[in-house]
Parts: sequence; C-alpha cells; structure tokens
Amino acid sequence: SRAGSGIEIDLAKVPKRESGMTPYEIMLSESQERMLIIAKRGKENLVREIFEKWDVPCAEIGRVTDDGMMRVRNNGAIAAEIPAKPLAQEAPLYSREAKPVAAIMRDASSLTERLLQKINNHEALRQLLRDPTIASKNWVYRQYDHTVRTGTLVKPGSDAAVFFVRYANKILAATTDCNSLYCALDPREGGKIAVAEAARNLTCSGARPLAVTDCLNFGNPYKPENFWQLREAVEGVAEACRAFGTPVTGGNVSLYNESPAGVVDPTPTIGMVGLIDGEKHVTTQWFKEAGDVIILVGQIGNELGGSSYLKVCHGLKIGPPPRVDLANEIKVQNAVRNLIREGLVKSAHDCSEGGLAVAVAECCFHPEKLFGAEIDCSRRPAGDATGAQETVQRSASHSDAATVLFNESQSRIIVSVAPADLERTLSILRDRAVPFEHLGKVGTGELDIRISDESFRWQIADLYDDWWNAIRRAVEDETERIPSL
Repeated sequence: SRAGSGIEIDLAKVPKRESGMTPYEIMLSESQERMLIIAKRGKENLVREIFEKWDVPCAEIGRVTDDGMMRVRNNGAIAAEIPAKPLAQEAPLYSREAKPVAAIMRDASSLTERLLQKINNHEALRQLLRDPTIASKNWVYRQYDHTVRTGTLVKPGSDAAVFFVRYANKILAATTDCNSLYCALDPREGGKIAVAEAARNLTCSGARPLAVTDCLNFGNPYKPENFWQLREAVEGVAEACRAFGTPVTGGNVSLYNESPAGVVDPTPTIGMVGLIDGEKHVTTQWFKEAGDVIILVGQIGNELGGSSYLKVCHGLKIGPPPRVDLANEIKVQNAVRNLIREGLVKSAHDCSEGGLAVAVAECCFHPEKLFGAEIDCSRRPAGDATGAQETVQRSASHSDAATVLFNESQSRIIVSVAPADLERTLSILRDRAVPFEHLGKVGTGELDIRISDESFRWQIADLYDDWWNAIRRAVEDETERIPSL
C-alpha cells in the first residue's frame, strides 16, 4: 500500500496442512512456523538453494504487481480482489465502549507505620529475591543452548542479551520487559514504563535502542473495562515509542485471557533491540572490583505504590504506581550511554522491581565472584539539576527506610566507576544536568545499607543463595507435592 504496488498470489501453490481448505480458510489460517519473503527477480534459484541447505521447505506463490491491488487466485480463478490502500491505510476503526477500571489507588505513602512494620526490612529483601519475578531465571535458561553459533557476548543474567551478528558485523542487544501490576493499576502509565524499562536495560548494556516488537496480553475486549485497559496501554506504549524514536516493527495480540477466577492483569510485553557501536562498549550489570565507587544516576525516589515490596511482602496490589517522565528518562539514559562511551563505566544496572536494595544486591552477584557493597543513604551528597551539591538528612522512621530500600521510582541506573574516574564522571553528569547520588563503594562479603541511624546488613552468600536457587526449589517443592509432575 505505502509503495503503491500490489500483489498477486495463487492459493493452489500455498503448502497446506490439510486437504479441502477453502480460500477463506487458507487466507485466515494462523498456522505457525511460516514467513513470507519477497525475493529479487532472477534470484529465485539462489533462495531455493539456501532453503534446501537448511532443510526448510519453501514455495513460490506469487508476484508483486504495480496496480495497487491485493489479488488472490485459487487455481487461476479470482477468489479475492481488494485495493490495498483502503484495506491497509483507510480501514474503518472500531469505537468500542470503554469503561475505566476502578483500581485500588490508595496512596501507599499513607500506609501506617504499623502496617509496614509487619515485615522486617532485613527479611523483606531476602523474600523479594526469592520471588519468581525477581529471582534468577537460571533454572530456565540453563536448559537451552544460549551460545548458538557462538555469537553470545554476554551470557544470560544481565540486563539484556548481547550477541554478535557476524554476517552484518554488528553487535546487538535485546530485552523484554513489562510490569503487569503497574498496568493493572494504571495501564497507560504501565505501557509507558514497559517501553522505558526496556530501553533502560539496553542502555545499561551499552546499546542505543532501535526498534520494538510487542505481545499484548489482555482479557475479553468486548467487556468495556478490558477494552479500556487495552486502549490505554497501547496509547502509553505508543507515546513512549514516539519519545524514544523506536518504531514498532511487528508483534502479536493475545486476548480473552480469562478464567472463572477473573481476568489476567494487562500485560503489554515489550521486546526491544538496540545497537552497540563497538565491543569495548559492552557493559554488564555486575560489580567488577572492590573499592569501585557506586553512583545512582537519578534520584532515590519515594514511590512505593505498585511495588513488589507491597505485593510480595504485604500482599497488597495498590497504587498509584510510579510515574515516568519520558524526557527525564531519556536524559538519564543518554547520560549513562555517554559515560559508557567515554570508558568510565565498569558496570550499569537499572533499578526496577524490588527497588534500590534489590538492584544493588543483583549488582553483587557476579557470575565468577560475589561482591559486597557499602551504601550510605543517611547523609549523601545529591547532585541536583544544576550540578550543585547538598546534604540530605533522612528521618529514622521504619517506613522511611522501607521506602528508600524498596520504592520503584523510575529513571534510575546504578553504575560503578573506578575511584580515579569519579570526578570526571560526576562532572559529566553535572554538565548534562542529570541528578545523581553518590551511594558508596563496592566491597566484599556483605551488603551494608545505612539509612539515618538504621543499618541493614546481609551476607551476600545468603542473598545469592536465595536469588539463585529460588525457582529450582519452588519447582522441586511442587514436584514433591504433586508426584505426577
């Protein structure tokens, strides 16, 4: 349609998995493992040879025309003849009934001290690291070959997959992201955050975001509440993609995900790919050396609504969820990519589910050596938008400690740099008017976080054991409970 061209195919030439299919059924069939390609004229035999080499069946089913028509034949007879432009660009749009969902939007900051004290903050971190959403996915990825064609540059476990495409001489990074709880509480904001976090994961790997594919998982769209969630989430995704300049090249939709127990939380999963300019810019999330300086690019934050902490530790799915300022998000990510290109960043990790405490703990879990960290949030020099520094004294309340440790405010990246590069790093952040927090330094053995007069200490080996083995233990426990599994 956009090229002004047309296409003509003959359904008699289309491979089928059963006999007697009508043209209507063939055109609307959703059989899998199929792709449609347009080959250059005169190269047909070369294309066939490549498919034969890889033992993949193929069939030539038609040709491109210049009349702007989509023409479908069946044994030569016309089965359908439709102008491409009215079908692709001028089709009518549904205007379905939409009704906002009455999400539980209680202000999490108003939660009482008594409620937050039901869970000890020290044990809360271990509980979060055992949650399947946050825990290591090694039980899954170890069952698959993640070194196919020996192009893997970063093994599973960091913010994004990084691999070398030899034929194109390019280094790509890829990730998938979505927080369905955010989307249940505010689907538009959740859709924006899904895109922003995917881009943030690529940035932490040294990549510049390029493009998006999506997988939209929702309930029955004929129900007004579900359609409202779908519409709002898509609008949020679209807004963020426009801001990042990442076109949506394709995707799929999975609707009617409901059971007698209710509808699934709206889940617009974002897959995003990015380009890394050179291998020296490939960055991972793990600390590299004791004594390195830990910096939070972004602000400590205070948005506890929609957090994993409230859901996992308190059983609360309440909002409002964190909000993302896309302009600020892009500014933070651009600054971190600039630091990486300058060769200043030794590790970078986005701060998302579980908040600051979970993110720092994950930075300590280097695959070859466990590190620790000494973090002081009691009196910290905070870089403001103008680059000036100020000292902030936090109160010593238990609820405030929980907020610092586990809030999920957006646009935050934890980086580590060599002590000799600290001043240059901070100078660049000031010049770019990006807020930052000088958190502490990489250590060994323990994670130590101080907030006012409270100090929280965890043995890294214990945290790692919780995080690394959680899913395996859950599967084994379930298998023992139901032997037939």
